[in-house]
Amino acid sequence: MIFEHEIPSKSKLYFGQSAKIKREIEAICADTLYSEGYEEIVTPLFSYHQHISFEDEKPLLHLHDEHNHTVTLRADSTADVVRIVTKRIGRTADSKKWFYIQPAVSYPTKEQYQVGAEIIDGSFDEVVNIASKLVKKLELEALLQISNMRIPILLSQKYGVDLELLHDTNIESILKLDTPWISKLVRIHRPVDLDDLNGIPEDIQAELLLIKESIEKIDYEPVIVAPLYYAKMRYYGSLTFRMFQDNELLVRGGDYSIEDVDASGFALYTDECINQKMRNI
Repeated sequence: MIFEHEIPSKSKLYFGQSAKIKREIEAICADTLYSEGYEEIVTPLFSYHQHISFEDEKPLLHLHDEHNHTVTLRADSTADVVRIVTKRIGRTADSKKWFYIQPAVSYPTKEQYQVGAEIIDGSFDEVVNIASKLVKKLELEALLQISNMRIPILLSQKYGVDLELLHDTNIESILKLDTPWISKLVRIHRPVDLDDLNGIPEDIQAELLLIKESIEKIDYEPVIVAPLYYAKMRYYGSLTFRMFQDNELLVRGGDYSIEDVDASGFALYTDECINQKMRNI
């Protein structure tokens, strides 16, 4: 029996203090992004193209339009923002900097509210700096993690490391590969660790140096380096970042390419920010 007051698991309800904090977070983020030259966009809840962005379509909620074409509910905003900006409204809007405040939904009943920003032809340090600026304005103390998707991809394609080991962060199994330079890679955690890359193959070194160069352009501390981190999103192919507080993921983003459009962006997870603020009340 489902009672009248029940709501589906992982759906969202805000009231009183949580609703007030949610509105404050969204207002601070919107004001900051407007002041930085971003335009706002609200994309449709329904999409024809979400499946292109996911290696596994299980999170997608499928429906059909009036012509029986398959549509899905918005599970990710990034791809649709880029497609709509470049293919639908590009001729009527000059801005390359866009932000959105809207939820994403996934199977079976999960809602995730986000504040996101995308910059067409943007740079990694630009989006990290604006994301960290939002975190500071929200008075959150987050740890910044920098990674590079090219490293796990190279490890898989050229050096025979199973991507599943990297996705599951199975360090024990990775170390059992008994390759000295991979062991050294595992032990890179701090920016200063990037000063000594001797013994690591040149192609991996080049990607590590991209991380080092990006950190030098970022105005934020503390920073950790996670060279083996692998995100299962089709469009991330280079530098990525995440921001944590108390092991809770607050922000995720990076450089990506969607249908030959290069861009940089991030999503700030509103619900996790609310949780952090509620704990401090």
